[in-house]
Amino acid sequence: MHEIFHNLLFGGPSTTFNSTCPSFVTGNTVCLPPVKVPFYFSLRQNIFDSIPDTHVALAAPVIAYWLLSFVFYSLDISGWRWLDKYRIHESEEVKSRNLATPWEVARAVLLQHATQTVLGLAWLIESPEISVARCQSEMEALGRTLVWVVRLLLGEETGIKFLELRGPEMTHWLYWWGIPAAQLLFALFIIDTWQYFLHRSMHTNKYLYKKIHSVHHKLYVPYAFGALYNHPFEGFLLDSVGAALAERLSRLTIRQTIFLFAFSTCKTVDDHCGYNLPFDPLQMMSGNNADYHDIHHQVVGIKSNFSQPFFIHWDTLLGTRMTREDIQERRKKVKTT
Repeated sequence: MHEIFHNLLFGGPSTTFNSTCPSFVTGNTVCLPPVKVPFYFSLRQNIFDSIPDTHVALAAPVIAYWLLSFVFYSLDISGWRWLDKYRIHESEEVKSRNLATPWEVARAVLLQHATQTVLGLAWLIESPEISVARCQSEMEALGRTLVWVVRLLLGEETGIKFLELRGPEMTHWLYWWGIPAAQLLFALFIIDTWQYFLHRSMHTNKYLYKKIHSVHHKLYVPYAFGALYNHPFEGFLLDSVGAALAERLSRLTIRQTIFLFAFSTCKTVDDHCGYNLPFDPLQMMSGNNADYHDIHHQVVGIKSNFSQPFFIHWDTLLGTRMTREDIQERRKKVKTT
């Protein structure tokens, strides 16, 4: 139903649909009055004229990964003392405790980026033609569905009265905001679910941990550009396949996909950044942040905090969540026994 891109980054000129509507419901059809298109929508077929949006979707997570990693690397080497209170580990711990060199980490990340790009070229589909006529046609189809649902829930007479009052604005809101937001939230849920259960299985299955997932845990002290330091098979299965399934099952448009890929990449980098920053919006969005994931990278928490990269509902529901307070309580019990 919802095939139009909802571009959260690149806006276009304000556009309206010219129509004169005496009423919203007219027989078996709906009539939409002039509706102003939201600021984020662009009628351009591609964000950049010379580059297909599918290529932008593949480049966005790579660019986001290295740009955000560079920001945190700049903080690491800045020497700013005010950052010390936000560092989860001392800088020297990265050198002394990690078992992979920065070059090994960078090489593995570049391999994963190459793999996900090849997969994306085979997986992603170009968006259909973007036009005012297409938007109007899809909004009218959505409006007819809304009429059917409201009549079913409220009855014929009450439903029609409600639709005449709220039908046009509800159709507008659902088309431009409600459905796109629901699609993206569902995509986040799919990624979280996919990664939680696969990640947990790689810890509970000794063979999978020893042969595959132990590579990622060579970084006892995580840092930003090591976020995707994985065994190649894990990178393909956990990250690339998970993102592809989320895109397809959520029925995202190609530009929603650009946002999803870039956003999830930024969140993953941020979760490994090594800073507990109170002013970081990515760390404020949920309890699944750099400090939460750092616990998982330590020996005491390696069998907990499997959730990544967005929310912690699976850890909470299935009893695998660990907090800093839990660690302190465990250490107290060890001392008293």
